[in-house]
Order: sequence, then C-alpha cells, then structure tokens
Amino acid sequence: MLHHWSARLVPAALAFALLTGCAGLGESPRVVVGMSDDVLSTDPASGYDPGSWMLFNNVFQSLLGFPSGRTDPEPDAAEACSFTDEHARVYKCVLKEGLEFSNGDPLTAEDVRFSFNRTLQIGDTAGPAVMFSTLDRIETPDDRTVIFQLKVPDATFPSKIASAAGSIVDHQEYDRRNLRKDGGAVGSGPYKLDRFSNGEAVFSVNERYKGNARVKNSGVTLRFFRGNRVALQRALLDDEVDVAYRGLSAQDISDIDLRADRKDVEIVEGSSAEVQHLVFNMRDPVAGNLAVRRAIAYLLDRDALVTEIYRDTAVPLYSIVPAGIDGHTTAFFDTYGGRPSRAKAAAELRADGITDKVRLTLRSTPVRYGPATDQELEAIAEQLNGSGLFDAKVKSVPFDQYEQDIADGKYGVYVKGWVPDYPDADNFTAPFFGEGNVLGNHYANRAVTDRLIPLTAAESSRTDAGEAFGEIQDIVARQVPVLPVWQAKQYAVVRDGVHGVDHCLDASTVFRFWELSRE
Repeated sequence: MLHHWSARLVPAALAFALLTGCAGLGESPRVVVGMSDDVLSTDPASGYDPGSWMLFNNVFQSLLGFPSGRTDPEPDAAEACSFTDEHARVYKCVLKEGLEFSNGDPLTAEDVRFSFNRTLQIGDTAGPAVMFSTLDRIETPDDRTVIFQLKVPDATFPSKIASAAGSIVDHQEYDRRNLRKDGGAVGSGPYKLDRFSNGEAVFSVNERYKGNARVKNSGVTLRFFRGNRVALQRALLDDEVDVAYRGLSAQDISDIDLRADRKDVEIVEGSSAEVQHLVFNMRDPVAGNLAVRRAIAYLLDRDALVTEIYRDTAVPLYSIVPAGIDGHTTAFFDTYGGRPSRAKAAAELRADGITDKVRLTLRSTPVRYGPATDQELEAIAEQLNGSGLFDAKVKSVPFDQYEQDIADGKYGVYVKGWVPDYPDADNFTAPFFGEGNVLGNHYANRAVTDRLIPLTAAESSRTDAGEAFGEIQDIVARQVPVLPVWQAKQYAVVRDGVHGVDHCLDASTVFRFWELSRE
C-alpha cells in the first residue's frame, strides 16, 4: 500500500479464522465472519485498510487478480493485459465481453478510466492514489480497450492494478470529485453489498458477475468487533460467528488449540507476507547513531520473541523482503548472525567511543499492530538491558497520538507493522526507502532511490530483478534504518466438513469469500 501507515499498516496480530457453514451456491447457509478490524470506507478511492480491502476484493473487480496461492496476477475483468513496449511504460488491457455491474449497468473502458482518474483526482490521504504515481494518462480507443501510459518504467504496474486499489466503479453511480458517504457500493465482483452499518456488512451473491471466481456459498455477513478480542473469541467459541478473522492474539489461538473440548475444529496454517519492523529515526541523537543501531541488531533475539510472545505464530525475519516473495534474502542474518552477540554489540559501541549505557525509549501503541505489541517491546527492552549495554524503557500511547508524534519527529525508535498491497519485493522496498518514504524516519540513500529502485521497477522479469533487490537489502542491513523482527503466519480454525479456507490465506492478502464451502 502506498502507503499510509495510519491506514494499511495493520496489527501485528495474526490473521485467524474459524469457519463453518458453506456449501454449494443456493444450498449453503450464510457465512458469518467476525473480525476486530473496522471497514473504514466502502469507497475504493478512500479505504486503505485491511477491512476495507476485504470488502473491495469481494464486491469490486479489478482488471487483473491474484489466483489463490499465486503472487503473479492474471486477467479477471480483462480478457488479456500486457505491456506493448520494451520499456514497461505502455500497458494495454482488453475487457471481457458483456461485463455488467451488479445494478445492471454495462462495465466499459470508460468505467475503468473513470475509476483510476477519480482515485487520483480525489487524492484522499487515506486512500490508494499514491500507488499510481507513475500513471500519466489513460486512453480508451473503444469500449473494451484500455491503454495506460506511464511516466516512467514500472513493471509492477500489473500487480498494483490487480490489488483492491484497482477496483472498478460504475461512473454512473460515483461522483468524480467526492467520496461516497452513504455506505453503499456498486461493483461487478462476486458479491453485492446489501447493507452496511456500524455493526455489520451484509453481502449476497452477484448473479451478474463474470469473472474467474466460482462462488461456493450463498452469502456472507461481516460482523465488526472493533478491537474487542475477548468478545470475538467468545463469539467464535459460542458458534455465533463462523469465521473469526484478524484480531485474536497468539495466546487466544494457542488456548483454542489446547482445549480438549474443541474436537470439532482444526487449526489450519496459511502463508502470509505480513511483517513487523523496529524503525529508527535517523535524526534522533541516539537512534541516529549507526553504532547504536548495529548494537541493537546484534542483541535482538528474534527466536525468543516469536516463541515466548507469539507462541510460534510468527517466524523470525532477517530481511526487509519476507520469505515467499521473489527477491527475498537473509541480509540481516548474514550480517549479524542468528544468535545475539553481546561481544559484537559492545565492540560496535566502543568503536564509536560509547562507554556508558545507552539510554533509549522504545515507542509502542497498544492495539493497532496487535494485542501483543506492548509485551513484545517490553521483551526487547529486557533483551537490551540484559546485555548491560543499554538502559531501555517502553512507552505506549494511543494510535492517533503515536502517528502524530512520529510525524513530528518525537520518537527515536518505534514499531511498525506492514501488510503488502501486492506480493512483490517492490512493495517492501520502494515505500520504505524511496523518495518520501512512509516510515517518517528521514532515511535517504541515493544509490537506492536513484539507481536500484528504478532498476527493479523497469525489469519486466521479477525474478531477474532479484539481484538489485538483494543489493537494496544488503545496504539496509549495513545502515539499519529499520530492523526486521518477524513475519506472520496466518491461521484458520475450521469445523469438520468445511473446505476452501486454504485458498483464503496466502501472501496476496486476498480473503476470498467465494472459496468457502461445506459438505
């Protein structure tokens, strides 16, 4: 997501689901999904948070989509898409014939152009307009042909438009200059939004849908628990919801796993590209010191954190690009090792003339990045203090104040979580280390911004971009503007006879309502 940490940067809480009650279309009872995230908007020009993108991915179509378990997009509303030049600057899509929105209006190239231009024109700070900074103009020579002219080479453009940011809206239903505020949504995806309120969103199957998804249930109700994980867990165990998605802590899922009386459920693990980092303010008098940052990198015990705090619902992360994404390396492991080293940390500090304990405050926020975030930061402070080299403490504040304080440069070290907009290494590098990076930590490196990021963006073969991505990761490991901590796993707790959940939990972050079914 390009990239407002206040919106799409989400809880380090892992995605969990308990699923019941899906069968063939017309036979399945309605599936009730409970989650602690809110849906902040029903308008794709604004929503840039996990809850909103869940709605968009099921109500709207994009030209391309991510098939289950895949990180390369394929046509959805489009019949075919491709770059038409050698430099990844002209991208052409041809729409499928006979596309309609759920209200019966035809979906044409004009709607596609309108949707992208509208997002850019509105430019909502809580929306995805920033993802399309490389877009120059859109041409529509006929009702089925869309040609995107890009300002600079951007081989990641197909992945960007395959995300929820590429949602196509009906130009007859949406105002060009203003966001929709009535809680409604008109799309051409597998589902229709029938009702949206503070407590729930109700979806039914869109019979006019013409795309790749095969709907396996008769509808979905999405209930909002608004950060109340106790109520979410209670609803899950009392069978008041069929799916508990996002918001349960590692302790919650562990407790469910160990309960002897829950023989009717099974925990299923899925892949995830959700990550968490410690971020260092390069202008801070303490955290801005490279020796301090490298000493922390030598002392961080990731294995202890994922075992003791996250109960193995995450794995140690040793690079800014997570495992499972093309271009991933283990740059931090290669530089600092996999076990804490007090001797090497002390050597870094001594070489910089630091002999006293380093006084440091680790900043946290209690809910936004998961219910265990404060506990995790306390554990990191204990690791640093246990070395005898640091005098670290933790301060936690509500999220709104947290974001404002970061913007004001008040914090030296703070935590950020990240869920990608699209499963490409670009989405873990350009937002953090490119021009105007979204971390708010004042880090800049000309080799990264002027040479390497443009080089990766121009490489149409994402595998061939791996060498440049590796160089970026090596630079970051040496300079430590961020310190990768962990990569999340996703979980589903599934009742006997429920199928398809494994198609809902992958690195694309698309939760596919249509995949859920029951015998």
